[in-house]
Amino acid sequence: MNLQHWKTETDQDQIVWWRLDRKDVSTNSLHIEVMNELELLIDETKKNTENNYIKIKGLIIASGKSNGFIAGADIKQFIAIKSEEEAFGFAQQGQRVFNKLAALKIPTLSIISGFCMGGGTELALACKFRVAEDDPKTRIGLPEVKLGLQPGWGGTIRLPLLIGILKAMKMILTGNPIDAITAAKLGVVDASVPARHLIQAAKKFILDNPSRHKPKLTDKIFNWSIFRPIVAKFLRKNLEKHISREHYPAPYTIVDLWEKDGCTSPDALENEAHSLAHLIVSNTSKNLVRVFFLQEQLKNLSKNIKSTIQHVHVVGAGTMGGDIAALCALRGFKVTLQDIEPKFIATAYKRAYELFKYKLKTFRQIQSAMDRLIPDINGNGILQADIIIEAIVEDSKAKQDLFKLLEEKSKPNAILATNTSSIDLAEIRHKMKNPERLIGIHFFNPAAKMLLIEIVHDEKTHKDILLSALSFVRLLDKLPLPVKSAPGFLVNRILMPYLGESLILLQEGITPETIDAAAVKFGMPMGPIELMDTIGLDICFSVAKHLSQKSGNFNLLEKKIEEKKLGRKSGSGFYLYKNNKPQKNKNNIIITTTPIAERLISSMITEAKHCLEENIVESSDLLDAGMIFGTGFPPFRGGLLHYAESLASPPSH
Repeated sequence: MNLQHWKTETDQDQIVWWRLDRKDVSTNSLHIEVMNELELLIDETKKNTENNYIKIKGLIIASGKSNGFIAGADIKQFIAIKSEEEAFGFAQQGQRVFNKLAALKIPTLSIISGFCMGGGTELALACKFRVAEDDPKTRIGLPEVKLGLQPGWGGTIRLPLLIGILKAMKMILTGNPIDAITAAKLGVVDASVPARHLIQAAKKFILDNPSRHKPKLTDKIFNWSIFRPIVAKFLRKNLEKHISREHYPAPYTIVDLWEKDGCTSPDALENEAHSLAHLIVSNTSKNLVRVFFLQEQLKNLSKNIKSTIQHVHVVGAGTMGGDIAALCALRGFKVTLQDIEPKFIATAYKRAYELFKYKLKTFRQIQSAMDRLIPDINGNGILQADIIIEAIVEDSKAKQDLFKLLEEKSKPNAILATNTSSIDLAEIRHKMKNPERLIGIHFFNPAAKMLLIEIVHDEKTHKDILLSALSFVRLLDKLPLPVKSAPGFLVNRILMPYLGESLILLQEGITPETIDAAAVKFGMPMGPIELMDTIGLDICFSVAKHLSQKSGNFNLLEKKIEEKKLGRKSGSGFYLYKNNKPQKNKNNIIITTTPIAERLISSMITEAKHCLEENIVESSDLLDAGMIFGTGFPPFRGGLLHYAESLASPPSH
């Protein structure tokens, strides 16, 4: 058999090994050729074992690559699918292959090391056993809903049968992966062991062939037809708290399908395939697949760039500076945090500890992260740091003076970075002798949560500094977006007309609740009025001044600031806040003929086109990525300019 993607061998214990090593790519995914070869291997094994041609005690499937098991189906295939019929055939092929794998009479097992996603997880579920490497890099999940899809190769059936519907739906409906230890506790895998024990553990399961994992009775009963409507209602109510069926149909479709068929109906697999086929050709899925590739495009900007950064020094321990320092320590960097006020460092440490507790598993990991975060009142870290990030007040003169000092005291090859949200680099570097050392690394608030970081550069920025900054941001597990230095850069510049238009709407007598409700209905994560309160009305006003904002009546903010109503942080702004939540009056949401969402979004589209004309970013794709990952522009719409194009030429579906 001439195999291009699978390597096979039989060991001394008569256990067959299949290792997936997809040809000419760095990461395993289930392309059609991979699936065709897998089906041939299964068919041959079935024939050999049933006719006793070859004595086989079991089958182990593993990865032939070091970076992970299987990333899932090859997503590029989804783009090529043009019809629902074609999509149905794609789903049925995967189901057929995995059904054949599940039907083999010999014990079968998948070794999971590193990532195991989507179709990779469905392949593993089709095996009788699964063993995972106990390592932080091991992540197991069914992330299809994040692409507007559902598992379609048996995952919506096999996972609930394995661990119970509630635990399974938590994985399927969120798309969030789990680690090896969690997977073992849930029963998704049969064992979680260190790398040195993987082969031994896998072979033991094959040779001992114990009973397959089954959920407890308390987990099984919710699959019974009498309970399905009750559980389905509960699941839908939970979904409604976070997403709408109109914008994101896939999670609701999964619940509907399960309520109708359960996991044992003879029609369950075929209906799963039909459901996946319908979702693949939907606008939501096509747009979310586009967003996936936009994210990959940002990740690849620093591909093959090796970073030498080990020590990060942060100047300014306010909210942003403290959170940037905590994020860097979380990701393994040595961090010195400087501020003239010890109380700010103390506050930053408290927030850092909460972040580490939330993100890290053990006390030892938390303590190690805290040990990496070092208070530095005197700024001694400046002398040794590989990168210095400024996060002081948004004032040009203060930043000029600081960078003059940092340039004199730091290592000649240290990167000097500003976290300014709107000031041009040329203005900040005014007093520097070597202006090419300065770059902008603009984090968004909250720094630990927001994925996007703008990398601000201009013609004076040294190319090596730019590449190092891109690499550094990827080491923080964030998405770097190179933007040309100009007031407001990209995200804030496009956002300000949106906020300004909301202030004009207020002046016209539209209530804050009505404006925000219209934006949320469009798909924004929050409305512009609440967003201004969240950012801080003083910060919004400052950015507007830097941008010489003409559209919108930002004087409304000035009045609020004079009254010390700064938004969420002061307890009141456009809304009053209790327990950090805006007190909105639903009765204030009025029906109006004013096209609120259209006006808000049009203001952004107009500014985005100006940004493209001025080459603030290199392409419309990068601009769309910036708005999705920097502002939360609704992913299901595929991006701001992509949405604008759809208005000009409505899609067929």
